[in-house]
Amino acid sequence: MAATRLIVALDTQDMTQARQWATQLDGHVDAIKLGMEFTYAQGLDAIRQIADGRTLFLDLKLHDIPNTVAKGLTSLAPLQPAMLTIHASGGREMIRAAREAVDAAYPADRRPIILAVTVLTSMDAAALHDIGIDRTPQEQVVRLGQLAIEAGADGLVCSAQEIAPLRNALGRRPVLVVPGIRPAGSASDDQKRIMTPTQAARAGADWIVVGRPITRSPDPTAAASAIQAELADA
Repeated sequence: MAATRLIVALDTQDMTQARQWATQLDGHVDAIKLGMEFTYAQGLDAIRQIADGRTLFLDLKLHDIPNTVAKGLTSLAPLQPAMLTIHASGGREMIRAAREAVDAAYPADRRPIILAVTVLTSMDAAALHDIGIDRTPQEQVVRLGQLAIEAGADGLVCSAQEIAPLRNALGRRPVLVVPGIRPAGSASDDQKRIMTPTQAARAGADWIVVGRPITRSPDPTAAASAIQAELADA
């Protein structure tokens, strides 16, 4: 099995801070993640500046009618992201439209991985019940994961606790990107379904996403290097 790779989440609204983290962590992480917080504050040109020469996971979680999602993904093509996110709960037709848009808008050798977000790692069974879903998080993740891969997604975003059930259901084909990763001793913050880097790697994650345990560390470079060492040992 290929080694699990590390994505750092640059969760900030501040351009200077994002640039500082990205520069500081060059060579210590495998990709950077920019999401809604930074994009809405700074815009697409800022993403282009921060992503320059780096592997970009653009985490905007598109979720709308199929045509709107397709056009949104087409608009993002100049940024040349390596990975993009849509919500699996947008349904089969939305995911198919996303697949078609990406295939048409990007050169074959620079086509980004389409990742379908299953159940947010901040949600548990009670939160799903509140929105009318009476399955467990694991059951809902597997259901959405199967739908998304059938409809054309390349991979999934899931919590570490759902890696094994997804591998059992879908095999090695989907790329699994796992947020909610907390090194031992770190605060869980607003995440509910969490694991350590070692646990996620051993379960079969292709990529893990770590934000605050790295960026809030007194020494982000050392924190990232420690996680990389942990992944290598796993």
